[in-house]
Amino acid sequence: MSQDGITRLETPLSAFRGVGPDRAFQLRRLGLVTLLDLFLHRPRRYEDRRRLLPIRDLRLDAAATIHGRIRALGVRKLRKGNKSVFEMAVEDGTGRVICRWWNLPFMQNYFRAGEDVFVYGKPTSLKPAAMDHPEVETVDESGEAAVHLNRIVPVYPLTEGLTQRWLRQFLWEKVAAHATEVPDRWPSRCLPGEIPRALAIRHLHCPESLEDAELGRQRLALDEFIALQLELRGRRRRLEAHARGIPCSGDNRWMKPFLRVLGFRLTDGQTEVLREIRHDLGGEHPMRRLLQGDVGCGKTVVAACAALMTLEAGHNAAIMAPTEILAEQHHRNFSRWWEGIPVDIVLRTGSQKGEAKQASGVAKRPRLFVGTHAIIEGGFAMDDLGLVIIDEQHKFGVQQREALLKKGRFPHLLIMTATPIPRTLGLTLYGDLDVSVIRQMPGGRGTLRTHVREARHLPKVWRFVSEELAKGRQAYVVYPRIEDSGKPGLKAVTQEFERIREALRPARVRMMHGRLPADQKQSTIEGFRRGEVDVLLATSVIEVGVDVPNATVMVIESAEQFGLAQLHQLRGRIGRGSHASHCILVGDLRMGDAKERLSILEQTRDGFEIAEADLRFRGPGELIGKEQSGVPDFKFADLRSDLQLVHRARAAADRILDGGQGSLDPSGHRARASTD
Repeated sequence: MSQDGITRLETPLSAFRGVGPDRAFQLRRLGLVTLLDLFLHRPRRYEDRRRLLPIRDLRLDAAATIHGRIRALGVRKLRKGNKSVFEMAVEDGTGRVICRWWNLPFMQNYFRAGEDVFVYGKPTSLKPAAMDHPEVETVDESGEAAVHLNRIVPVYPLTEGLTQRWLRQFLWEKVAAHATEVPDRWPSRCLPGEIPRALAIRHLHCPESLEDAELGRQRLALDEFIALQLELRGRRRRLEAHARGIPCSGDNRWMKPFLRVLGFRLTDGQTEVLREIRHDLGGEHPMRRLLQGDVGCGKTVVAACAALMTLEAGHNAAIMAPTEILAEQHHRNFSRWWEGIPVDIVLRTGSQKGEAKQASGVAKRPRLFVGTHAIIEGGFAMDDLGLVIIDEQHKFGVQQREALLKKGRFPHLLIMTATPIPRTLGLTLYGDLDVSVIRQMPGGRGTLRTHVREARHLPKVWRFVSEELAKGRQAYVVYPRIEDSGKPGLKAVTQEFERIREALRPARVRMMHGRLPADQKQSTIEGFRRGEVDVLLATSVIEVGVDVPNATVMVIESAEQFGLAQLHQLRGRIGRGSHASHCILVGDLRMGDAKERLSILEQTRDGFEIAEADLRFRGPGELIGKEQSGVPDFKFADLRSDLQLVHRARAAADRILDGGQGSLDPSGHRARASTD
């Protein structure tokens, strides 16, 4: 790779002919500043303009591209107010389609009768055939036509003032002239069998087939995954090179009485995970382990055992939970389980500022710190920290996790989640962690059935809930909002409280949401636990930390507003006792894919299966969590479908690190793959 080639990839687009200040500004709005930026501008789709669909063969709601001529066009004013519709009739010899744009009268300035156009969209009706707001591109019969006709044509993201034809032509020219100068980022011997990056760029923008286009995307996605895996695996190697594990495997002197107090035997799955954790806690390097397990599988008991091992070894431990409700539940459970064991349990939340000062003249006792993010505040010290446990990890950001670890000197780390993580996402976000999975559920629990209903069935739903309450059971009613947002059909807790209280009279109904004062939330939860409250009307704040075995019914209204993983987590609040339980999802089943999505919860209680479905339907955001940071912003990688690419990237990253080979950064400069 010549120095000239490297600098050419870094050339500002404004230096090229035809890119004046206005055009450069438009490109910059798309993040396109250099030639390499241009090459990495991913098409949002492709049109096979070798095989266009005749208008007569259009199908309702099926996207298609047609090629025809504009026969008539004009703006029509609507009767009410200032609204209008711009309509354009396009014919291809087999039929006519009406293209419509609502309240965009200026669209008439872009087209003329007699022009040939490509039209892409979904028909909204067939008699007559019509499309609302389709994408339209005019056909120029100049010498540039080969770029836009009779081939697999890329369609790019645009910005105001930038046309599809201009950007496609510009890219075609620059790829033809300079794509061969794009270097590979990694030594070729570390990527056996992979096509060169330069060829991937050509496949991306000038594919001879749709398979070529996908091959180009995959190669560029592989580069993104490799860069991430180098960071993750390099981080793990640096940890193991510079940190020695604190001996925290314990001696069982407190473990045996604790297990007797539990009153039940651990499942085989819990026992196997504890073996892995004990091995790590006594190992040469600090433990870095992710524990996945479905709702109700017994992760809290595993966390208690891991903490007890650390305390037996004379070191302190900390567990951080995302809500005060969950932190207080952990504190209550551990205090009950460990009664008689000489350890101190300190609760630290926004409203509970425990310090657990040691009394003078008394032998120092090991301490377990339980809290919310309040335990990572700068003024709160936790000395001799041997183990850090993070519960419901997807509710925390990477920075919060690191802040907690920095409270000690390379403590062991156990991260737990009740939202099972699909393999692709797990290897991408947690590739530097070892993974344990508990799949087995404790015995002695009743059945849990899920039912999907439309809002018109609510009277029958409330009758069923009343029947369950009459048997002495308790119920949750969940809404997506605290207050009315003004959006039709989207219900809120405060708005529905009186209606529910009337529908379920004489049941004792209390309200629970995140804006209530901490003491009011606590008293409400305690009243529900003691059976003094029959129905808890709540938002998703009860998603974690509420364990009431007598609660056997959950009604979730506006259920289509929730992700599958969150709905699965919510319904995990019931089915914890020996009685049969019912989760009733009430929603607008006509909305998008709501019926298909919600039916998955009727069919399975397997959290891993549900997480994979959530990833397919909604992408990674729902599973990563709103609080996550440090998540890569991929251009080419698709976390829904690229599991095999992640495996290839992990293998390539190991080859790069093992060989000590340098890599090239995106512009082609040599960069060292350091392990220090």
